[in-house]
Amino acid sequence: MSPRRCSTLSSSPIWSVDEHLEDILGAVRPLEPIELQLHDAQGCVLVEDVVVEIALPPFDNSSMDGYAVRVADVEGADEEFPAVLTVIGDVAAGSDGLPGDRSVGPGEAARIMTGAPLPAGAEAVIPVEWTDGGTGGGPADTMRAHRDAPEGAGGEVRVHRPVEAGAHVRARGSDVRPGDLALSAGSVIGPPQIGLLAAIGRSTVKVRPRPRVVVISTGSELVQPGEELTGGRIYDSNSFALTAAARDAGAIAYRVGAVTDDADTLRATIEDQLIRADIVVTTGGVSVGAYDVVKEALSSVGDEDEPGSGIDFRKLAMQPGKPQGFGSIGPEHTPLLALPGNPVSSYVSFELFVRPAIRTLMGLQDVNRPTVRAALNTDKALSSPAGRRQFLRGTYDAEAGTVTPVGGSGSHLIAALARADALIVLPEDVTSAEPGTDTEVILLR
Repeated sequence: MSPRRCSTLSSSPIWSVDEHLEDILGAVRPLEPIELQLHDAQGCVLVEDVVVEIALPPFDNSSMDGYAVRVADVEGADEEFPAVLTVIGDVAAGSDGLPGDRSVGPGEAARIMTGAPLPAGAEAVIPVEWTDGGTGGGPADTMRAHRDAPEGAGGEVRVHRPVEAGAHVRARGSDVRPGDLALSAGSVIGPPQIGLLAAIGRSTVKVRPRPRVVVISTGSELVQPGEELTGGRIYDSNSFALTAAARDAGAIAYRVGAVTDDADTLRATIEDQLIRADIVVTTGGVSVGAYDVVKEALSSVGDEDEPGSGIDFRKLAMQPGKPQGFGSIGPEHTPLLALPGNPVSSYVSFELFVRPAIRTLMGLQDVNRPTVRAALNTDKALSSPAGRRQFLRGTYDAEAGTVTPVGGSGSHLIAALARADALIVLPEDVTSAEPGTDTEVILLR
């Protein structure tokens, strides 16, 4: 992996947002497929079609607790003139049917439980609420437990309503049949998909694994939440936010925490983390300050020892998030994205660049957040710097078709970010957006 364009610290070209993203996605490749157990496959992407090999349900079974009957025996039944049937036994879930392979004959019924196989001879199931439950009284609201019917559910049952053939019966293959496509390649494995795979007997599945993302924040001023703040120090929020964002994108994320402003320490930390990283994300230290440690630590990486690798530090025509870095590091050419340190700049950069990279590693086709058009709901015009694509925080009202700015444009306003559910996009050629302007909106939730 190598950048398409090079930059220098003194004079570097300005990259557009689209160029930077294109460069990243052009260098990132989906992870190699592996076979995983079902409980490990959640969140992964299928790489092959899954075809059903058994019918589901595998046999006709009852969808209710009640009585398996023949349709003709309950025709015209009502509460005044119930059909009186002889109960010949119980059919429980997990059984093969009636004891002794008996079948339901004329004038007979079998008590049956939800999920139990429909016994031979029966054509439908009468819910217990449509009967007297074998008590000889009025309509029942439950069935007597088997232990309370030691006679083997014998006796008689009065049925108060008729049914049609197949009523309250889950027919064999009514869900899927052998040869049906259960899941197609490209499907994301979630809880319902795992349930389906298990139901059709699959114990493993071939998927692209969830990418492993290592998040490292930099800055000697950073203190871990819960520790005491002293003069000039702030709490490290970036590593927590971006680790959560990586998990939200579908990755397995590891938060390393804050590294002090020392190039050797940062370089060693990154090298130590490569063993568990499919992608590395750093925040802070990519601007033009005297203590921009990421740039110092990584500017010369890969020149001789690791041909084809290296980090390119860039200026982007965007606000927030102008300083960015991208390239690869280590013997496996692990992608590294270096993001700005201001919380809003860092998060916006993650959404625009890191999230698509993660989802590309997963093998997904649609890697970007969904976008919509909405009318700008504001009391006054919004200003935007010429030549830069601005991303403002906002709240989107789908019913009204509007988006409302939240907070100002400052890249430190993390409280406003927490209230936002969208990014308002003002293009490079827009310097003022009036109330009601039709605007592109990136949905964050």
